[in-house]
Amino acid sequence: MKKFFVSILFLTLIFAGCQNKQQNTEEQNVESVTITETDLSEPETDSSISETEKEINYFPAIDRYLTDSIGSKYAKGEHCVPIHSIVRVDERDTEDIKVWGDFWVFNYNLVGDTLETVSGGSHPGLLHIRQTENGFEVTAFDQVEDGSRYLPTAKKIFGDKFNAFKIINSDEKNRERLRAEGLATYVKKNGIAATKYKDYGWPEKQIPLE
Repeated sequence: MKKFFVSILFLTLIFAGCQNKQQNTEEQNVESVTITETDLSEPETDSSISETEKEINYFPAIDRYLTDSIGSKYAKGEHCVPIHSIVRVDERDTEDIKVWGDFWVFNYNLVGDTLETVSGGSHPGLLHIRQTENGFEVTAFDQVEDGSRYLPTAKKIFGDKFNAFKIINSDEKNRERLRAEGLATYVKKNGIAATKYKDYGWPEKQIPLE
């Protein structure tokens, strides 16, 4: 759970909208935000985003949890936007859907036409989700711990998925791409007059709105 406030942020966010879910009887790998299926042990292969979104509709529940339970603990901003880079999903039990991933939360203020980062941090771990009559809800979150406990708890939580987690967690270039794409989706969905985003001490970057 390395937390980077204001000065060093390479991350992102998105509220992924999805359709009502049917139970999937197989464990699957997915990459969040763009929500494309990925086999991290082989070269990346994308499947249809729309088809995947039809199957995976608990991401709004993940976003709510990250915003309400984690984002609220940081210095507040006008906009709280989570990002999730998913390592693996196990949907075989609708009472305990397991989602392993590298989860980030960031708060922004809109200054002119620029979303400026206020706060945020990284929260890798395992989310437990269940399906209810009213939709999906997060029931528990097994988080990787800080400091000297980071490596042993990450290995314990991710298990045989640890190497896949390391690939996602260390890919700053992809994370920045997801961040920009996520911001574009967020501002369009919420009607925000932002065309750029900026971290403290870093140059402004364009939000890819086209």
